[in-house]
Amino acid sequence: MAQRIRLRYTKRGRLRFTSHRDFQRAFERALRRAEVPMAYSAGFTPHPRVSYANAAPTGTGSEAEYLEIALTAPRDPDKLRELLDESMPIGLDIVDAVEARTSGLADRLTASVWELKLDGVEAAEAARAVEAFLAAETVEVQRRTKNGMRTFDTRGAVASLEVLPAPADRPLDSACAILRLVVRHLTPAVRPDDVLSGLRAVADLAPPVPAAVTRLAQGLFDEESGTVTDPLAPDREAVTAAPPTAAATADAKAPEGPAA
Repeated sequence: MAQRIRLRYTKRGRLRFTSHRDFQRAFERALRRAEVPMAYSAGFTPHPRVSYANAAPTGTGSEAEYLEIALTAPRDPDKLRELLDESMPIGLDIVDAVEARTSGLADRLTASVWELKLDGVEAAEAARAVEAFLAAETVEVQRRTKNGMRTFDTRGAVASLEVLPAPADRPLDSACAILRLVVRHLTPAVRPDDVLSGLRAVADLAPPVPAAVTRLAQGLFDEESGTVTDPLAPDREAVTAAPPTAAATADAKAPEGPAA
């Protein structure tokens, strides 16, 4: 393995309904179209060495999904990102790339920032539900898992929860509450729909239509500031401090074409 590249990608618009398996298929096609020199797993059915980290549930949008690929030859991360993005469907956008110079990307994904758009819910009603949720010591909900129905506490996973001002372009005759929440990645995982179930349990908040859910960020949770930091920042800092890679050196030495 010559190089590892970490990528951030999105799930926007109708493509938020793309399942993780569908994304995997689209991404592997993009790798072939872009002629990426992928490393492959061993065994009878080799697969491209792609590591996915904490994918968002099907049906939720996201601005911050992450994966890592292993290459057999070094490539410039920015150029590789452009090639892959051009080969992906619009909505599944490759928006950032950095050479992996540190270990443990998955270990730096300890929390997510989510936005929930609740059409048909007044902001005051949402605020009362949020107040009741935050005041509770525990908020238990049930969700069916592959091992059957499971009961777990949602309150402990929520680091913050607030109601944002209504969007400026909202029709005056249409109620719409916007919630912003930071959820720690615990076991069992607490999802945004679990928090909505918790709001229903403590305050009978029941949006008339399904919430539009978007992950805005995920990364390392800073307990002191209550913020979620960029998980690729340590790799960028390491690249800046380290000598040029073979890919960068090769690009610098490449002969220029004849003058026009």
